[in-house]
Amino acid sequence: MKIIIAGGGTGGHLFPALALAKELRNISPAASVTFVGTARGLEARVIPKEGYDIRFIRSEGLVGKGIFKTMRACFRIPASLKDSYHILKDIKPDLVLGVGGYSSGPVVLCAKMMGVPTIIHEQNTIPGLANKILGIFVDTVAVTYHESIKNFPANKTYLTGNPIRADILKGSRQRGYENFSLDRNRFTIFVFGGSSGSSSINKAVAEALVYLEPLKDHIQFLHQTGERECDSVKEVYRSRKFSGTVIPFAYEMADAYAVADLIISRSGATTLAELTACGKAAILVPYPHAAANHQEINARKLWDIGAAQMILEKDLNGKTLSDLIKHLLEAPDAIGEMERTSKSLGSSDAAKKVVDLMMGLLKKKTEYRAQKTKHREQMI
Repeated sequence: MKIIIAGGGTGGHLFPALALAKELRNISPAASVTFVGTARGLEARVIPKEGYDIRFIRSEGLVGKGIFKTMRACFRIPASLKDSYHILKDIKPDLVLGVGGYSSGPVVLCAKMMGVPTIIHEQNTIPGLANKILGIFVDTVAVTYHESIKNFPANKTYLTGNPIRADILKGSRQRGYENFSLDRNRFTIFVFGGSSGSSSINKAVAEALVYLEPLKDHIQFLHQTGERECDSVKEVYRSRKFSGTVIPFAYEMADAYAVADLIISRSGATTLAELTACGKAAILVPYPHAAANHQEINARKLWDIGAAQMILEKDLNGKTLSDLIKHLLEAPDAIGEMERTSKSLGSSDAAKKVVDLMMGLLKKKTEYRAQKTKHREQMI
């Protein structure tokens, strides 16, 4: 069984894809899984570390770019389709799965045109442009949220939830203290703004340290900044003499979740799926430029039922953030209640549901081929 998983660019697309790849391997250890992405996406760094084959196409995003970048992306569409065709001809996959991101579209569309069974997974409430288009053509659509179903053909759309990496649930608090050089006797705040970091969250946390000065002997930070601002954020912690560890990217994400008493993060669908599966208390800062404002929609769902706190980016600064941190530290019952509510929303079987749909497509393909062979024999 040969499977291609196309897409990526960000952790929101890539990590569900990895969860699905691992679930495929669990069901069929002999399965061959190949990822297709771009050389600039997060997948170029992460997939080789995970031990999977990866191929690259020349593709760029069309949405939310300036006019020149959009034009350049349009001119690259023929090249991306050509690259996709050659990869598909070489691998001859039994099925292609698209997980979103601009490298997903050309591969899935080309696969459909070549008669390969296709399925896409949509992580967000509001589908991205690529998946909106692909939903018309593919054989099966899997969605994370019930609200997404209306955006796709009802007869082939299934509610599965958002796959999370099984390893996320196997983090060790003790290992986290050791791996990240943290003090086990301090309250730990884990900060991350997505796989590439967030300048606005980095800035707000840096400003908040001034107001959190009286607590610096009791709290510590594990802060994923992204590559660009790692050194400057490290210097802020050093100058303010706050305890903690500043890193550009957390590869040991399960241990980071395990060691965290409170999390400050964006509210992408994959982040929320992992937070709720782990039952973590969080302060969510929705990315304001997300397509159709889906991050705020995501965050409000958790905020409304008490599974998380939320600060909109327009209201985010050192004072508002520090006030909320202080409030939660002074009310430990509030953190415990958030954790319990968050955990009640968590789902750990989404990957299995999506893989079951994939297996169903492969079964249909096998049955169709058998019928064609039988019909051909009868004609003879």
